[in-house]
Amino acid sequence: MEWLNNFTGWQLALMATTFTWALTALGASLVFICKKVSQNAFAFMMSSAAGIMLAATFFSLLLPAMEMAPSFDYLVLTCGFVLGGALIIITDILLGKLKMFNGDAKKQSCAVMCIAVTMHNIPEGLAVGVAFGALASGQTAGAVAAIMLAVGIGIQNFPEGMCVAFPLRANGTGRAKAFFIGQLSGAVEIVAGVIGALAVQAVRGILPWALSFSAGAMLAVVCSELIPESFSQGKVKATIGVIFGFALMMILDIAFG
Repeated sequence: MEWLNNFTGWQLALMATTFTWALTALGASLVFICKKVSQNAFAFMMSSAAGIMLAATFFSLLLPAMEMAPSFDYLVLTCGFVLGGALIIITDILLGKLKMFNGDAKKQSCAVMCIAVTMHNIPEGLAVGVAFGALASGQTAGAVAAIMLAVGIGIQNFPEGMCVAFPLRANGTGRAKAFFIGQLSGAVEIVAGVIGALAVQAVRGILPWALSFSAGAMLAVVCSELIPESFSQGKVKATIGVIFGFALMMILDIAFG
């Protein structure tokens, strides 16, 4: 992992979020070669990503935030965590009230899905950027944790790309346009990641707040999107996926973190 020291925080964040975007694009690209994807495979990807991201919420975000918070750490972590979760909850409420394409339920559903995925990718990109910004600042030792956080987000971005591209295609959108919109929903992570990395490096004092904020947003995304989607396909299979993802993240963090 020493090669990571050759890059600044924003460069690491750029590489990591480019990876997460690439998996979004890969998922969206399936619109060129198939009409639908197995629901079992989809559910396992979603539940595994949920497990990885749940573990990352603690190992990559909250634990480092607790260790570096100077005083009143319980207030810093609690306020940051609640604000991060509130961002996702408020976004979901606003999207639920969105009125677009009245009279065309399919188009409205597609529009809401595109906006929802794009909005949820912003805090995910921030979380990756904050993690790698903290790593480059020398304030955390979790290189593996930061990498696995990006991997977990990338895994769940793969089906997200499909979630945007396939409904668009089914609604009559051309394959190329459906792919373009699908991959574009993940591109915001690159911008958010670089901003997050630059912010924590420029203002070191905000790092505990930023980490806990990202943790709250991450947990809210897992609870509102990944777990309901994966468990709708079967409780046992989804539970296995969550445990697998969490255990994988935990083992790698303890062994190499």
